[in-house]
Amino acid sequence: MYFFISQLSISEILLSTQIVPNMLHILLNNGATISFIGCLTQFYLFCALEFFDCLLLTVMSYDRYVAICDPLRYTSIMSSTLCVMLVLGSWLFGFSVVLIDFIGVRRLNFCGPNIIDHFFCDVDPLLELSCSDTFLIQLLIYLLGFPIVFIPTTIIAVSYTYIVISVLRIPSSTGRQKAFSTCSSHLIVVSLFFWALFSVYLVPTKGQSSTMSKILSLLYTVFTPLINPIIYSLRNKDIKKVVQQIVNKHVYW
Repeated sequence: MYFFISQLSISEILLSTQIVPNMLHILLNNGATISFIGCLTQFYLFCALEFFDCLLLTVMSYDRYVAICDPLRYTSIMSSTLCVMLVLGSWLFGFSVVLIDFIGVRRLNFCGPNIIDHFFCDVDPLLELSCSDTFLIQLLIYLLGFPIVFIPTTIIAVSYTYIVISVLRIPSSTGRQKAFSTCSSHLIVVSLFFWALFSVYLVPTKGQSSTMSKILSLLYTVFTPLINPIIYSLRNKDIKKVVQQIVNKHVYW
């Protein structure tokens, strides 16, 4: 679990550092400039990290499923080798699939004026600026994005269905509470992440103001990476114990 959380932290640190500094620069200066290659690079890294998060959260849900539904075999199933392979596969798959979208967007023609009404280079603002026919690239993005989002969502839903069934079968209320506490943090993080993702990319955008689009984009670029460490910290007894020891040490001195 800690290994997966560390990978999630790395991904969210990378996401925040390539979005937030530039966003603050834009807000402080009432606008900014970015090179074409820089914009495409930001678009590529953003999409790749979002896809990686989808895959990693799916892997973490399977990890929680094995821990609760088959605890006696957990060590043998979720071995260190398998965990490393799952994480490496998620990194490679996330960055390789998005490369197809990157090449497609790179081949579009942009006639100007190239003014992006957003605080980072997202896919929709980029396609709106193109003077080429974007139907094929939009179709490609949806064909690649649909399975990457809905297959992990289905796996997570099935995993938690079995988890809930297993928890309800535990006779004691203490045992049920202990079993559910091992996956509650992950469930909250998954709910926030996919709710933010669906609200931006699946809700129809016709009639939606650019301001609302920017606010919704803040959910998964700023709010989710900010709130996830707090969720895991508050729900983790080991972290709370270490924090308490540090506080007590300073108070003692």
